[in-house]
Amino acid sequence: MPPTDQQRLATRERPSGFPVMKQRWAGLAFFHWSVDPETIASRLPPGLHVDTLAGKAWIGIVPFFMQRIRPVGLPPLPWLSWFHELNVRTYVFDENGDPGVWFFSLDCNQPIAVEIARKAFNLPYEHAAMSSTTGDKTHYRSRRKNSSLPEATFRYPSTVSPEPAILGSLEWFLVERYLLFSASKKGSLHTGRVHHSPYLIEPATGTECSTIPFALNGFPEPTSPPQSILLANPVDVTIFPLRKA
Repeated sequence: MPPTDQQRLATRERPSGFPVMKQRWAGLAFFHWSVDPETIASRLPPGLHVDTLAGKAWIGIVPFFMQRIRPVGLPPLPWLSWFHELNVRTYVFDENGDPGVWFFSLDCNQPIAVEIARKAFNLPYEHAAMSSTTGDKTHYRSRRKNSSLPEATFRYPSTVSPEPAILGSLEWFLVERYLLFSASKKGSLHTGRVHHSPYLIEPATGTECSTIPFALNGFPEPTSPPQSILLANPVDVTIFPLRKA
């Protein structure tokens, strides 16, 4: 069964157990397009189902900055703990009705972080050359290594005056996600929890968004602008270990 509001709210609570990592997510921009649920269903592993709102499934492109990454109890390292990340994601739930995120790809310009995330979290991280400049707007660039496709570029406001999303709204559905799913090479399904304060978000205008990440993941590139563009304030995040679903 699809998640209830109570299940969606429950994932925001800090989970039991001991966390393994701390980090900050900053400069967040969420670009989303609605898609046919069957487009998503055919790409999911057994045990996961497409999460929809009003019958629509969604694919999001999310450029942002990973900051202060470190294991719990250790300080961040200047050469390792700050980097760029761009993910392509959709929304799913498991057999228990628990809602979360399924990542099609996570491009990153920190090679060590890519290898750790692949091994420790079974996530589809990809090596990329990435850069950015930040003023009134953030200009964000990413080109996946070993790909012939052009650079993906994004431009969006750097400062926002945001508020929390409202339960039941599209904005809530797209950003209030605290559970991720991943699959091992042998096909077993795992879940991972993150905990942070609820996002403070604001709809954005005056943005530019590349659709190259769709092509990098084998999807047709959209011919229309994103139906939802949201910016978010930074959040400090606690990461919990993967568990077998």
